[in-house]
This record gives sequence, C-alpha cells and structure tokens, in this order.
Amino acid sequence: MPILPTTKTPPKASLSDLTVLLYGKTKIGKTDFSSRAESALFLATEPGLNSLSAYQVSIQCWEDLLAACAEIAEGKHPFKTIIIDTVDNAYRFCTEYILRKFKVDHEADLAYGKGYALINNEFQRVLTKLAFLPHGLYLISHAKEVEVETRTGKYTRIIPTLPDKARKMVLGMADMVLFCDLELQNGANGESLVRRVIRTKPSVYFEAGDRTGRLPETLDLDYARFVEAFHAATAANPETKPAAKPAAAK
Repeated sequence: MPILPTTKTPPKASLSDLTVLLYGKTKIGKTDFSSRAESALFLATEPGLNSLSAYQVSIQCWEDLLAACAEIAEGKHPFKTIIIDTVDNAYRFCTEYILRKFKVDHEADLAYGKGYALINNEFQRVLTKLAFLPHGLYLISHAKEVEVETRTGKYTRIIPTLPDKARKMVLGMADMVLFCDLELQNGANGESLVRRVIRTKPSVYFEAGDRTGRLPETLDLDYARFVEAFHAATAANPETKPAAKPAAAK
C-alpha cells in the first residue's frame, strides 16, 4: 500500500500536543507555571514540588524514568501533559545508567567517544518517544550564563544548563523554547518593580523560540496569560503556519 501522504497535516492547535522547553533561574516559577498545564503529571527528578498539589512520580534513576514512560505510553491514564522536572537531572540519570551498563566510571573510558554517543542516543531515544505520544511534553531546565567571543568582542548569553549536545538535541525537538526572565519596570510612584516574564523570540543574549508563531515576544510568567495568548492567535488565524525553528544553539 502507498505510504506517501495525499493531504497536508494541519498545524497542531492545542498546547497538549506540543513539546515545550522552559528554563530560567532557580525559583523563578517554572514548576508552578508548568503545574497549571492541562491534566499535568510530573516526572520529578529532584525535590521541588513540596509547596504544590500535583500528580507526580518520583524519578531517582533512569530505570524509574523508563518504567514511568512505559506506563504513560500504554495510555491507560487521564494525563494530557507530561512534565520532566528537571530534564538536566534526567540526563544525569541517563549518563549513570550507561556507565553502570558498561561497567565504566566515565564516558571517556569507552573508546573513540563511544560513551558520549551511547548516552546521547539513549537520551534522545526516550525523549523522542515521549514527544511522539499524544500528550504535551514540558521539559524544565535551569539557566546558566556563558561567555561568547566574536570577532568584534565578547558578550554574555543565557542558555539551559544541559550539556552541549543534549541541549542542542532538546532545542531541536522543542516547539517552544521559553526563557523565564526578570524585567525591571518603573512603578507609578517612580519605584522599581520586578516583573516575571517569558521571552519567546530568539536573541543573541538568550535562547528562545516559538515554532508555532502564536506567542508575543514577551508575556507574563503566568500560565493563564500564556494559554490566552496562544489561543487568541489561533482564533484570529486558525491556519497559522509554524514559524521557523528556534535559533540554532551556538
């Protein structure tokens, strides 16, 4: 039977169909934001949900994550959004799993870069399977500053704290890369106010991107506002085409 398509697939119009990378400073509100996603389930790789009422599975090793993913894939549950908090720790568990499997102490102990390849392939395999399931996938990461040197000088860029290859992998699969930031504003009486925001468009100073093309450049770090902005754009133009993929990692 022919396998090539005869019609185009429409853009996904639901947040519960998308893969989102959410990153920013510690305690800025990433977990609280994600907890408000539709029918959310946390795969918690680190403590941080103590102040929230949330469905969660404690993930303490890669085998725990594999077991949870297998049950999620069966589909016999009510969850519509899967949240890995944090994906940084998930990658560390993946690394430890491969090292145990091959009985080595460090990735470099396997010849010709084989250790790094095995880890990244396993990590990508599992995240890709999760991303293809009919659920939203939120990946939470912390942020770090790196110095970028160009021919004209140096500048500081903020990126997720994942190792380089894993970071590029996640950036490539994410429909949205949302940078949680603080924005200083002047109040009515001249006082300084701090606004928690999400950056959604690429910049030389941070990694961000919105492949759906539905979000404004900056919005409040508030899940209700986020959903409102996404659906307002969808309602205004149901045929919204996906924008270019988030800026390539450097």
